[in-house]
Amino acid sequence: MSDISRISIFLEASSAEDGAARNTLLAYGRDLKSFHAWLAARKRPLLEATQDEIESYLISTEAKGLSKSTRARRLSSIKSFYRFAFDEGWRTENPALRIGGPGSTRKLPKILSIAEVDRLLEAARLHGKGQIERLRMTCLMELLYATGMRVTELVTLPLNSADGDPRMLLVKGKGGKERMVPLSPPARDALALWASHRKAQEDILRREKQVGNRYLFASRGKLGHLTREGFYLALKDLAISAGISPDKVTPHRLRHAFATHLLENGADLRVIQTLLGHADVATTEIYTHVLEERMRDLVLNHHPLAKN
Repeated sequence: MSDISRISIFLEASSAEDGAARNTLLAYGRDLKSFHAWLAARKRPLLEATQDEIESYLISTEAKGLSKSTRARRLSSIKSFYRFAFDEGWRTENPALRIGGPGSTRKLPKILSIAEVDRLLEAARLHGKGQIERLRMTCLMELLYATGMRVTELVTLPLNSADGDPRMLLVKGKGGKERMVPLSPPARDALALWASHRKAQEDILRREKQVGNRYLFASRGKLGHLTREGFYLALKDLAISAGISPDKVTPHRLRHAFATHLLENGADLRVIQTLLGHADVATTEIYTHVLEERMRDLVLNHHPLAKN
């Protein structure tokens, strides 16, 4: 696979999982192609770049007179790409993880409140043209919020993962790494109902001697399962049904909500790291900053001495 193809895959995933706006995607593309050209001039592949090379590239952009905001954005694009490359298993480490930007601050993830997630889960039970669609959407939402899975991990779950009314799911993450995630009672119930329907479908196909489908969330598309883009669009419709701005709701924000809500309720950071499948606890620590931000806002908005 060429470097340009990998950049394209990254941009598609950014659109599907994070809901990145068109202008953001265009900026990502321009920034990464600039960095790719800089590496190519030195006969270095994109996936083999080191931390020193990334820092040298940033120094070169400063020497060209690029503004601080432009250099910060280019670093942000590079960081996002290598985070994705690490998650996908294209690299065994993230070379940009510990590079600080030119006077930039780390952007905190936007989080859905517990009340908003509850509204989404409730709306899922009524969302769809028929009972089957409602069962599927309920299962998707309950599993996503109960486990904090990445959307790719969710839509590629095998049907046999639901065998035996499991209390935990074996999730195969990006790069082939596996981890166990516990299921909440509502998630187990939703999984059991949807899996029962799917297994009935497979029984019919076997009786008719037709080719079956191994995925829990099967699709007639060439991948055989619900796509990231398909779930992203369905989630936007669900947000509207729940009375929440669709701009606030993406699969990745539900993953953020899972982690933040656990931390708010006393979960250990190392446990959250394991559940999310983060290789480095430094990645998970961003959620402690989210809580600090919320606590500061709470004091400033509600403490009587802060009114003045």
